[in-house]
Amino acid sequence: MSPFLLLYLVVYMMWLFSVSAPRGRCPSTPPAGRSGCSQRVQPPDAAPSRQPPPCAMLSRSRTVYRTLGRSLSTLTQANNVLVRQSVSGLSVCSRLVYRSSQPCEYPSSANVFHFRYFKTSAVHRDEVVTVKTPAFAESVTEGDVRWEKAVGDSVTEDEVVCEIETDKTSVQVPAPAAGVIEELLVPDGGKVEGGTPLFKLRKGAVAAKAAPSPAAEEPAAAAAPPPPPLPPPASTPTAMPTVPPQTAPAKPVSAVKPTAAAPAPALPTTGGRGENRVKMNRMRLRIAQRLKEAQNTCAMLTTFNEVDMSNIQHMRTIHKDAFLKKHNIKLGFMSAFVKAAAHALNDQPAVNAVIDDTTKEIIYRDYVDISVAVATPKGLVVPVIRNVENMNFTDIEKAINVLGEKARKNELAVEDMDGGTFTISNGGVFGSLFGTPIINPPQSAILGMHGIFDRPVAINGKVEIRPMMYVALTYDHRLVDGREAVTFLRKIKAVVEDPRVLLLDM
Repeated sequence: MSPFLLLYLVVYMMWLFSVSAPRGRCPSTPPAGRSGCSQRVQPPDAAPSRQPPPCAMLSRSRTVYRTLGRSLSTLTQANNVLVRQSVSGLSVCSRLVYRSSQPCEYPSSANVFHFRYFKTSAVHRDEVVTVKTPAFAESVTEGDVRWEKAVGDSVTEDEVVCEIETDKTSVQVPAPAAGVIEELLVPDGGKVEGGTPLFKLRKGAVAAKAAPSPAAEEPAAAAAPPPPPLPPPASTPTAMPTVPPQTAPAKPVSAVKPTAAAPAPALPTTGGRGENRVKMNRMRLRIAQRLKEAQNTCAMLTTFNEVDMSNIQHMRTIHKDAFLKKHNIKLGFMSAFVKAAAHALNDQPAVNAVIDDTTKEIIYRDYVDISVAVATPKGLVVPVIRNVENMNFTDIEKAINVLGEKARKNELAVEDMDGGTFTISNGGVFGSLFGTPIINPPQSAILGMHGIFDRPVAINGKVEIRPMMYVALTYDHRLVDGREAVTFLRKIKAVVEDPRVLLLDM
C-alpha cells in the first residue's frame, strides 16, 4: 500500500474517534497506591455500562495517535529523513482493561513513542571550491594561462574562465558551477602543469552579486530628475560671445610662437612611427621551432606541376545540389586532392615513409593519415584525417567539415592533431598563385595547393582558356628521390583531372 494512502486512512480514523469519543478524561495524577489510570468502580449489583470507561476512550484515542506516529515514522524512513526529534510529553497505556477489578496501567518510560518529521537539508551557499588544471595529453607537459575573467566577476556553469595555451592547441577551463571568482591562483601568462590549482570559485554568489543591481538602478532613476535643471546652462552660449574680448593679442610675437609649436605634437598622429611589442604565445613559438627544425634537419626540395580543373569543376557543378541534399554538406575540391594523395601515396610508399634519426632506419607505413593545414587566428593547426585509403569522397568531406568546425570553435584536442604521415596545405583559399610549402616534421613531404586561375593552355595543338592550378610537392631529398617525387605529383594530376582513374585503379 502506498505510504500516502496509509497516512490518509490513519488521519481519517483519528477524525472518527475524535468525533465519537465522549468528553471524559482520566485524571492527570493517579490515585495514591495506584500505578495505573483511574477507573470508574461500579457496584457488583449494578448492570454493566455499555459505555467504556473514560480511560479506555482516552486509550483508544491515544492508540490512534500511536498508529499515526508509526505511520509517520514509516514515511520518514522511506524518504531517507535524516533528522529525528523525540516528543516525550505523552504517556500511552500499554493495554486496555474493561473489567473494573483490574486497573489500566501506566507504561514505563520505554513505551514513549517518537514523532519523526520531514526536514529539507539547507543548500550550502557560499561554498568555495578550487578549480585545477585539467590533465594534458601525453606529449604536452605544460601550458600558459590566459584569463578570460577577473576577481569578482560572476560566471555561469560551464562558462569559460581561462584558456591554457599548449604547444599544439588551447584547452578551455570552464566554471564547474555558477558563482563569483574569489581568487586567481596563477598570474596571467603563468605556466601550469596538469593538476595545478588555477582559481577559487564561490558558489551561489551570483544572485547576491546581481541583487544590488536593482538598487543601483533606483539611484540612477533618482539621479535622472536632475537633468531638467540643465536648461540654465543655456546661458553659457550667451556667455561664449563674451569670450572673444580675451582674443586681444597684446603680445603678437608670443602668440605666434605657441601656434607654431602647436603643430609639432600633431606629427605623431599623422605619420605614426610607434612600436608595439606583443609576447609570442606558446603555439606560435612551437610553430617557429618546428619549422626551423625542418630546415635544419631535412634536405628539402620542391617540384611543381599544374592541374587542369575543368573536369572536377564540371563534376562539382552537376552533382553539388544532389550531394548537399543527401549528405547535408557541400562538395568541395579538397576531397578530390585528399583522395588523390592517398592513391599516390600507396603508389609511392617512400613519400609516406619517414626516417628515424635515432636508429637510422626508414619506417614505411601501410596506412595513410593526411594532415590538413588550417589557419586560425592563433596560428596554423594541422588536424589529421585518419585511414584515408579506406574513405570515399563523402567520408572525406564529412571529416574535413567536422575538423574545420572544431578549428573555428577552438575545440581541437591534441589527439586530433597527433600523428599524420602526409600534409596538404591549401593556400589557394587566400588567392595564392605559387609557393613552396615547408615540411611538417617528422613527415617527409607536403603538398601545396594554390588558387584556380584561367590561363591559356595548349590543348591538342590549340590554345584554350582553362581553369588551372599550380601544385607543389616539397619533399625530404634524403629519403625521396626526384623520380619518386615527380611520379607522385603526376599521379595527383591524373586523378584530379579525371577522377575515373580511381575506379580503374590506374
